[in-house]
Amino acid sequence: MESKHAHDIPTARMWRFYISGWVIYLILITFVTQLENLQQGRFDWHSASDVLWSAPQGLLLALTWPLGGWMERRKLSPLAVFLCHAACALLYGFLEYLMLWMMFGLNQPPVRYIWPTLYFIMTYVVIAAVFHTVRMNAAARRQAAAVQQAHSLLLASELNALRNKLNPHFLFNTLHSIIALTRKNPDAAEAALFQFSDMLRYVLDTEKSGSDRVTLDDELRFTRDYLELESLRLGQRLRVEWELDDDAGGHPLPALSLQPLVENSIKHAFNPHSRPGTLSIRTRIDDAGRRLALTVGDDGPGADPDAVRRSNGLGIRTVERRLQLEYGAGGGLAIETAPGAGFVVTMSIPLAGA
Repeated sequence: MESKHAHDIPTARMWRFYISGWVIYLILITFVTQLENLQQGRFDWHSASDVLWSAPQGLLLALTWPLGGWMERRKLSPLAVFLCHAACALLYGFLEYLMLWMMFGLNQPPVRYIWPTLYFIMTYVVIAAVFHTVRMNAAARRQAAAVQQAHSLLLASELNALRNKLNPHFLFNTLHSIIALTRKNPDAAEAALFQFSDMLRYVLDTEKSGSDRVTLDDELRFTRDYLELESLRLGQRLRVEWELDDDAGGHPLPALSLQPLVENSIKHAFNPHSRPGTLSIRTRIDDAGRRLALTVGDDGPGADPDAVRRSNGLGIRTVERRLQLEYGAGGGLAIETAPGAGFVVTMSIPLAGA
């Protein structure tokens, strides 16, 4: 219903222009034919009424619109459309010639009626071309809307696929950490399970709501729960530094977009090494650029930037793709790393309403 209503709006506007155009045309013709009389201070109503013979032209030419709709539904070729309009133009010229004959007779030589007949044919051509242009523009708008809808559905499907890919990845890794913890410290593993239940509730609530957006505060709470769970396993090896912008907490961002960046540092900077390390998490608002920046960094072994770009790792690559789908060129990830120089990832997204 909505698309039909949207389609009817330009059609109604076109008919208003069409009727207004014929009314203005009749007024102008009446005025022009009465110029000499008006100069003499009189108006010949009988002569002016003869102009009304042009009114049926407008009604007859209006049939060109449903004719165009019929040809559009039949999906005629351009050549068939041209031939059909050519035949109708000749028929219209002939009908108008008969109307002249009935109104004025054939008192004049036939050659005097050739130019009016050609004028009628050209009038048909102009009206048919206008109607055809209106239909083509309407079809182009419908096609553009359909393409946009298909593109939106494709993006939504890809986002769902990415979320479905990311959630099992997170669940598997977290459960694997808890399993490893049960062998070392059963009491800590029990605490980790309670912590994990809160994290799982966050994931399920996000899925249930049907919305992919959460506030930064919600995502930070989820990330804190994840780090508390990991601290049960890593102990004193994991130090976390927080540098948070208090004004940034209420801004929306895609759910489960910060935690994978933290998980990447835990996996590569802390799991393979027994030495302690520091994980830093920073948030800030760039008022000038109207952007929200989230930075996750570690002082681990770092990596070769080329190797990072070639990596098939799921976490960072999935987050980057989600940002591209959500924000286009407005969102992205920047990675700073080098062998022995740690690993820093900065996620940047536009502020809501920017």
